[in-house]
Amino acid sequence: MENSIQENHLAWHETLEIHELVAFQAVGLIRLKKAYSKVADSELQRLYQEVIEGITNNLRELLEYYPKAPVPESVGTFRQDETAFYAGDLLGLLKTSVRNYSIAITETATSDLRETLRNQLNNAILAHGKVFAFMYARSDYPSYDLEALLEGDVELASQAIDKSY
Repeated sequence: MENSIQENHLAWHETLEIHELVAFQAVGLIRLKKAYSKVADSELQRLYQEVIEGITNNLRELLEYYPKAPVPESVGTFRQDETAFYAGDLLGLLKTSVRNYSIAITETATSDLRETLRNQLNNAILAHGKVFAFMYARSDYPSYDLEALLEGDVELASQAIDKSY
């Protein structure tokens, strides 16, 4: 039997995890919708449609938790445009790369390969920092303003759900 804690708001750490899931899935959904019309194989197109519907449902469910997010006083703004979308997609790729390299290194027995992976991990970390700095400077990723960050998630997820590409 699961112990149930019922607060009237989310905890900070779970709010940030939901942010990561929504941002990642919204960008992925847009990417899938853009690719859908280019998929020629009908069976693969059906799989794309199934995944699009699944991610759309995931986003709708997760967005229901946003009103319960703990939100301090806002200090900034968020804007979403094509550049922000592509920068966010690149940031997500690099974040995933950092995680994947970290895992791969722990499975490596060959020292030369481990050194190669370590170098590539460091390059991914540096690239992630550059993309983050680019986005932050443009107000595309207001990481120090939770309210603006969550508002941006809702906007991006709504675009991903509502638009066809």
